[in-house]
Amino acid sequence: MKRIVIFASGSGTNAENLIKFFHNSDNASVIQVLSNNPHAKVLDRAKKLKVSALSFNRIAFSKTNDVLNILKASNPDLIVLAGFLWKLPEHILNEFPNKVINIHPALLPKYGGKGMYGMNVHEAIVANNETETGITIHYVNEHYDEGNIIFQTKCNVNSSDMVEDVAAKIHKLEMEHFPKVIESLLKN
Repeated sequence: MKRIVIFASGSGTNAENLIKFFHNSDNASVIQVLSNNPHAKVLDRAKKLKVSALSFNRIAFSKTNDVLNILKASNPDLIVLAGFLWKLPEHILNEFPNKVINIHPALLPKYGGKGMYGMNVHEAIVANNETETGITIHYVNEHYDEGNIIFQTKCNVNSSDMVEDVAAKIHKLEMEHFPKVIESLLKN
């Protein structure tokens, strides 16, 4: 059975979707959710679905090996960033080469980098009158949104679309594709 650990900072809809998707799987399961925000809704979602949920601070994450030791004990086959806003420190990336992936709410390399997450991305898409956007699932390296791309899919942006409309389209793509891409990665 493959083991998935999720990092998330916010409400956790992607995390919940992944937990539910793999709940009855014979191949993989989400074994833990970790968050840098002790008040994140993702922690409550995970606990309701009977998945271990822990929060940590910046010192435990990047200045000590506390989070790394939690990960080593969990022995994940894949670490999934699902709305996680901090850059992973090198000591974690080095310990889990090619085992950390992220989902980004745009078609990288466009609209990537520090500060480009969630509504910030959707606002930029609308402000720049883009006609399409989408999601990118990619490996994580030491730079924001620059790891090798695993999967992308697109949707149209209409001239009448508001930021919330774009967000809803992206959310739909995430819910549909993220679990399937993870399942495929874990089978290979």
